[in-house]
Amino acid sequence: MSSDLNQKLKELGDGDIIKIKSKEYIFKLSHYKKNPNVRPQDIGLTWYENEKKKIGAAFNPGAEIYKDKIILLPRCHKDYKRSMYFDKKLGIKRYCLENYISEIWPLVSSDGVQFKRLRNVVIRGDGTDHRDFVYGIEDTRIVNFGHGYLIIGCGKIKPPFGGGNSDRIAIYSTKDFIKIEYHGMVKYFDSRNVIPFFVDKKTYLLLRFHPNIHLTKLSAGIEQLLDPQKYKRRWQKLYKERNKSLLFRAREFLHEREKIGPSTQLIKTKKGLLFLYHAVGEIDIKIAREYGLKRKIERGYSICAALLDIENPERVIARTQHPIYIPSMPYESKGNNKFAIDVPNVVFPVGTILVDNKLLIYSGAGDKYITLLSCNLDNLVDFLFKYCTKNCSGKP
Repeated sequence: MSSDLNQKLKELGDGDIIKIKSKEYIFKLSHYKKNPNVRPQDIGLTWYENEKKKIGAAFNPGAEIYKDKIILLPRCHKDYKRSMYFDKKLGIKRYCLENYISEIWPLVSSDGVQFKRLRNVVIRGDGTDHRDFVYGIEDTRIVNFGHGYLIIGCGKIKPPFGGGNSDRIAIYSTKDFIKIEYHGMVKYFDSRNVIPFFVDKKTYLLLRFHPNIHLTKLSAGIEQLLDPQKYKRRWQKLYKERNKSLLFRAREFLHEREKIGPSTQLIKTKKGLLFLYHAVGEIDIKIAREYGLKRKIERGYSICAALLDIENPERVIARTQHPIYIPSMPYESKGNNKFAIDVPNVVFPVGTILVDNKLLIYSGAGDKYITLLSCNLDNLVDFLFKYCTKNCSGKP
């Protein structure tokens, strides 16, 4: 890796194991002291409205290493309006964003902290390049597959916040993050947060069928992703038999009460496949106080972790019962005069890389910024193995 990144690694924390008042142990990721490390105004996401400067959003970035550089693929938008609506399903008022279509702007960095645009490349989902979906592309994961990189995002077939059944798996590939090929979308069901991974030449898929996390093996292998239309019947069968692929059920823990979903690409360790996922629910005061908060979070996103068996990933070795990170900083939680946010209490990891046993996790914050979290990989895996193997759910 570059000397810039090696130097920056020294500034990143290793994570902490904390014994809380209930005598339970929790793991807490470290956050980079200069977060948010990417702000929308840094990459030109601004506009003027009634002569007042407005700042857009750059968040939820996939991450990967390419030629000793770190690539991020954040979801970007501007020219939108922040509003509220009543969520009938949850029975609460929620913030939303109106009149926008997300794009993906590839960013590049030599030190993992300071990013700039990569040759002004844009992945569009507005009908310019295809008509499969025209309301934006969101939350792209990057997965190395030997011959290049898969880019798996969420293509919107309805306007954001426009109701259910609007999310489709959108599939791209690239060898250099400049020339990017579109392979189509899986149009047969609603799903997002999709992460492929490979074990013994078999292709697996982590995905969410709301509100749970599912794990399935693709019967046609990677070709099922590279040519989704050709394998229409296999995708339809996958959806029809989704009850067989349940991995984690939501609502088993308070912080996962509303929904859970896959987050970052899997990391192979000596003790299993490290799987980070996100949850939405209530964050208890006993956890919140460890982040300096005085009250519980009624509805917030959090980061969770699990270990899956390397040979049989359907077998769950360990699963956290408490988050390993929650929104607590102003740019993650409520915002302040320095940091405006678009949606409160959001941390949303999408990309991770491993360098010299340091895990770098790139997360969206407040649906506005990109932040960098970190830990020593062994610290997290050892914690999972020591404290989180009991009562973990999954297929035996």
